[in-house]
Amino acid sequence: MITRAKEGEIKSCMRQFPVVAIIGPRQSGKTTLAKELYSGPKNLYFDLESPSDKALFKDPEFFLSSLDASTVVIDEVQRMPELYELLRSLVDKNKTKGKYLLLGSASPHLVQGVSETLAGRIAYIEIDPFNLSEIYKKQSDVNKHWFRGGFPDAWLARNDQECFRWLDNFFRTFIERDLNTLFGVSFSTDLMFKLWRMLAHFHGGVWNAQSFAKGLDVSPTTVNRYLDYLEGAFMLRKLPAYFTNAKKRIVKSPKVYMRDSGLLHYLTNITSPKELLFNPAAGNAWEGYVIEQIIQLLPATIQPYYYRTHDGSEMDLVLVKGIKPIVCIEIKTGNVPYLTRGFYECIEDLKCKNVFVITPHQKASFQLDELVTVCGLYDFLEQRLPKILKMK
Repeated sequence: MITRAKEGEIKSCMRQFPVVAIIGPRQSGKTTLAKELYSGPKNLYFDLESPSDKALFKDPEFFLSSLDASTVVIDEVQRMPELYELLRSLVDKNKTKGKYLLLGSASPHLVQGVSETLAGRIAYIEIDPFNLSEIYKKQSDVNKHWFRGGFPDAWLARNDQECFRWLDNFFRTFIERDLNTLFGVSFSTDLMFKLWRMLAHFHGGVWNAQSFAKGLDVSPTTVNRYLDYLEGAFMLRKLPAYFTNAKKRIVKSPKVYMRDSGLLHYLTNITSPKELLFNPAAGNAWEGYVIEQIIQLLPATIQPYYYRTHDGSEMDLVLVKGIKPIVCIEIKTGNVPYLTRGFYECIEDLKCKNVFVITPHQKASFQLDELVTVCGLYDFLEQRLPKILKMK
């Protein structure tokens, strides 16, 4: 059992809230984690994708009210969106902390039929595929994790061929079956296939719905709707632009990234770690991978952005607390990175004192100059980031 970074947060929230929802992509380890934490004799587990379990919820109010359990775990809760409204009523009658643990593979805000927010009664915790900090044992794990991604079955596969076979089946099943059932809406399978492959080749680009709509021969509204559902299924991340500097013309559209690097490499037909290192897309792939690993570990008080001016100056990742940038991060594939004038102009614009360049193979960090520290990703996740987050 790999210890997950969010275990402590889940336990803490279960002591504070009547309902806790663990949300995240399919096959990211939510069920395994919930069973590990709440599998005792006083707890009950139900999977709404199991016909026998779902049959028990024919009269959900009577059924849930009759259960004598410390914690009731309900998996794939998006299958019965009406449960959110029912749980509000049950919780208001009995506000026992940690009574209900919900597991879902879709953002509840996009699930058709969810009208009740359970505000004040529920805590949402996102569980992602394995983060590098959860599985790291040696430097070679960085390349392996970057190539395979974090889905447990892909990471734990015996070899890269089995990893790709799993990713292929996951992708096809997700497109052909899961997306339609997650949100209770109908998608064009062919259109979603084409869009997802286009997004993989567009990885790290500034979003322009018009250009995608033209390439797919659909309306921008349709493209944006499909994009929202991919984001709601935790497969895609839109990284917003930071644009509080009114003195310069700033790019304001979000960047779009595939969240799992393994799926990205599958969709772009990169079949081995060696091939990845020499692929022209390696720079964008590494950028997206680093951004995702960092964002997964951020508390709710820190918001991630990128920064780009119309004259081409850019900072790959800016971590902001309130309205103040506290960390600037440039992401490079070279161990001795070359930094442009535009990079230093961004530091001046953002007035940020914590500036890092993150590279793939850096074992020991070093100061590039008085402003900039070059370090490896694991070093940043385990040593640099926690220290910065503790600063006032």
